[in-house]
Amino acid sequence: MSSALEQDSSLRLLALGDGFIYARALHLAAELGIADLLAGQERSTEDLARRTGTDAGTLHSMLRALAGCGVFTESAPGRFALTEVGACLRSDHPRSVRTTIAQSGRITARAFQHADHALRTGDGAFATAFGQPFWEFLRDNPQEGAAFDTAMQEHSRVERGAIVEAYDFPRTGRIVDVGGGDGTLLAAVLTARPLTTGVLFDLPHVVERTCLGEAGLTERCEVVGGDIFGDLPAGGDLYLMKSVLHGWSDADAVRILRGCRQAMKPDGRLLLIERVIPAGDAPHTSKAFDFAMHVMAGGQERTGEEYTRLLTEAGLTVGRLIPTGSVQSIVEAVLPGDRP
Repeated sequence: MSSALEQDSSLRLLALGDGFIYARALHLAAELGIADLLAGQERSTEDLARRTGTDAGTLHSMLRALAGCGVFTESAPGRFALTEVGACLRSDHPRSVRTTIAQSGRITARAFQHADHALRTGDGAFATAFGQPFWEFLRDNPQEGAAFDTAMQEHSRVERGAIVEAYDFPRTGRIVDVGGGDGTLLAAVLTARPLTTGVLFDLPHVVERTCLGEAGLTERCEVVGGDIFGDLPAGGDLYLMKSVLHGWSDADAVRILRGCRQAMKPDGRLLLIERVIPAGDAPHTSKAFDFAMHVMAGGQERTGEEYTRLLTEAGLTVGRLIPTGSVQSIVEAVLPGDRP
C-alpha cells in the first residue's frame, strides 16, 4: 500500500513539473492566432503550418497536446477544430483571453527564467530579465504597454459581471475608478446604475484608450490622466481599485491608500478588488499569482488580514470582505467611525 501511494505521489509531482510544457504550448497557440484560423471551421495541420510559418510536424505535436487539455479537438487524424474552451483564444470572442496568454509567453515566461533571483533576494526578477522595472518597460515599449492594457481589459471583461453582481453599488453618486485602465469595469458599474456618474483615472497614455465612448457613457464620465501617487480626483462617493495594490510593496500600497483616504468624502467607500489569499492548503489562483507578483514586480497578493493591516495604517477601516463569483474578492473600506 505504501509503495502504491509513493508511486502515485511521484507521478503527481512529475505531472506538476510538466505543467510548463502545456503553458508554453498555450502561449504559442495564442501568439500564432491558431484559434482565429479555426474560427467556424476545422483545418489540417499542413494548412495551419503554412498560414503560421511553422513546421507541420512540430505544430501537430503542440496542437495534439493542447487537444488533450480540451483547448482544441483532433476531429480527424491531422485535422483540428476549436472547442468551447479554445474559442476564448479567438481575438473576437467576447470573453477573449488571447492577449493575456500571448503576452504571458513573451513577458512572464522570460521573467520566470530569473525567478531564482527573486527567491534569493526578494527583489522582482523583471529588471534582471529586461534591464528595467516592469512599469518602466511598459512605458518605454508602447506595443507591449498596449498589449498589457488589453490584457487587463480581458480580465475585467471576464470578471466584471461577478463583481457587479456581488456588491450593492450605490444608485446615485460619483464613482471614481483609480487605475481603471480603459474603463471596462467602470462602464459595467455605470451601466448597471444609470443615475450615477463616474471618473476614470489612470496614467495619461492609458486613459487615451478608454472604452467609455463605445459604451455611450461619455457624458456621464470624466476621464482624468494622472499619477496614482499624486493627487486623486476628490469628492467621490465610491472609489474602486481593481488589481492595483498587488503590483506594489506594502509601503507603496499604503501611500496609494492614503491618497484615496484624502480624496474620499467623509461617508465615502473604497473597494479594493483583488485576489485575496484564503487560509489553508486548498488550491487557489491567488496563491500562484502571489508568487508571480513577487517574481514580476516585487508585488504580492495578500490575505484579508494583510489588507486590514494596510488599510489601518492608511487611516481606513475594513467594512466587509465580499467574495464574488470570480477569482476576485472585494475588500470594502471606510473611514473610521463610518461602519456600514
